[in-house]
Amino acid sequence: MASPSSAHLSFLAGRTSPHFSSERLRLSPYRRELRPPNPKFRCSAGQSGFFTRLGRLIKEKAKSDVEKVFSGFSKTRENLAVIDELLLFWNLAETDRVLDELEEALLVSDFGPKITVRIVERLRDDIMSGKLKSGSEIKDALKGSVLEMLAKKNSKTELQLGFRKPAVVMIVGVNGGGKTTSLGKLAHRLKNEGTKVLMAAGDTFRAAASDQLEIWAERTGCEIVVAEGEKAKAATVLSKAVKRGKEEGYDVVLCDTSGRLHTNYSLMEELIACKKAVGKVVSGAPNEILLVLDGNTGLNMLPQAREFNEVVGITGLILTKLDGSARGGCVVSVVEELGIPVKFIGVGEAVEDLQPFDSEAFVNAIFS
Repeated sequence: MASPSSAHLSFLAGRTSPHFSSERLRLSPYRRELRPPNPKFRCSAGQSGFFTRLGRLIKEKAKSDVEKVFSGFSKTRENLAVIDELLLFWNLAETDRVLDELEEALLVSDFGPKITVRIVERLRDDIMSGKLKSGSEIKDALKGSVLEMLAKKNSKTELQLGFRKPAVVMIVGVNGGGKTTSLGKLAHRLKNEGTKVLMAAGDTFRAAASDQLEIWAERTGCEIVVAEGEKAKAATVLSKAVKRGKEEGYDVVLCDTSGRLHTNYSLMEELIACKKAVGKVVSGAPNEILLVLDGNTGLNMLPQAREFNEVVGITGLILTKLDGSARGGCVVSVVEELGIPVKFIGVGEAVEDLQPFDSEAFVNAIFS
């Protein structure tokens, strides 16, 4: 990403929603004055970039919301509770039986065969070599192995928004995964951190998609750009939204896209057009392409992620509906298999329940 020009980002307190030009875009009727941003977000020459500071702040906020993450993974934690029972009266003579049952518990929670075998065999080696001598030491080693896997391939969990305004984030995924809802919740989180957010209703296939996003615009106090007509192309809508964001000083443009099956190649190619369209308006855009995956699908999400990544280059994942799933191990699987960082996880229905992903909080949540 190119470094900022002499006209560095400036985030000034007291701004209000901009007046809109006469460009023929139908805008949401919801127009609210933006709250003055917290002075600690002020960014000028010689200081850290606003987007860098924003990413760090969101990450810090994740550490303060560990209770939400803990409660959100209750079903997975119940699945893995058998591990505590197995290790409570563990003795060396029962190592094989205990590890076999531990392996089964990990598989049921969708850690995946390769990861599960790797974890169990590493524990077996450490037990036989005398490094692990008690149930509590085995439990700590188990947690350490999972955390190590996540840390190795999930290092860039902060939003990478670059240095130019507006930063552009595309949200992609299959139908029913929670794309539009995730976008709305992400807008809420960014807005609360003092960010000036513009939404772009790029889902031009689903009739109710724009209406749904407009409700989120009202809820979050954000502005929204929607298509002019029924036959409008998604790339055109996103291009015009990013142009408006650039002209009117928005910090972030969040772009919704149509849900599509990863096997529908004509629709997948449309994502390429969307990506190119926003890149023509702002060099280097989109800064992030976030793939929304339904946590209830468990390991079945892997083929989806591979196809989307091959077509548009996914930069991060949003895993939704994990509060209703006992398959939380899929978080580890998708990171290990694809090497794509998890940026956010959905652990509830409330607007605050889209949580920045924190590896340590996740491990503590699934292994009580």
